[in-house]
Amino acid sequence: MTCIDEHGRPEPPEAGDEVETLLGFLDYQRATFAWKTHGLDAQGLDARVGASTMTLGGMLKHLALVEEGWCSRALFDRPLGPPWDRVDWQQDPDWDWHSARLDHPEELHSLWELAVRRSRESVATAIAEGGLGILARRRGTDGQAPSLRWILCHLIEEYARHNGHADLIREAVDGQTGE
Repeated sequence: MTCIDEHGRPEPPEAGDEVETLLGFLDYQRATFAWKTHGLDAQGLDARVGASTMTLGGMLKHLALVEEGWCSRALFDRPLGPPWDRVDWQQDPDWDWHSARLDHPEELHSLWELAVRRSRESVATAIAEGGLGILARRRGTDGQAPSLRWILCHLIEEYARHNGHADLIREAVDGQTGE
């Protein structure tokens, strides 16, 4: 049974196996990010802190791309779908960050939530096919392919880093603080 904290986040299992632990920490980080971006209007999602160009809306879109990039494109070598397939990444390699200000808050949340849902399905499929040691079908420029274990650890790290950024921005927007 999963314990849910006061912010709606599932606590990772203290005595789970490797899969349960990795997925538990990833879901905890995802839920923390959802908490930090919940309930904000377009102005709140476009707020910046100091000299940084990072916004919570940009993070929503960026993390949706990260989910799709690792759990669909890398893991199964699937082409990226909309909106990613319409982007000239050579012209604007940070399009995910820059374009978010043009999107409605519900669109940004839906894009991220759909990407997370697809990632969960892809990870479940990969675990069923070969466990955490299964290698991504898409190889990097060095010819190497990361394992699913590495991909999950990378996603945890990506969320943890951006959750720190989200803490600062959210506090600047409305004073909300917490873990």
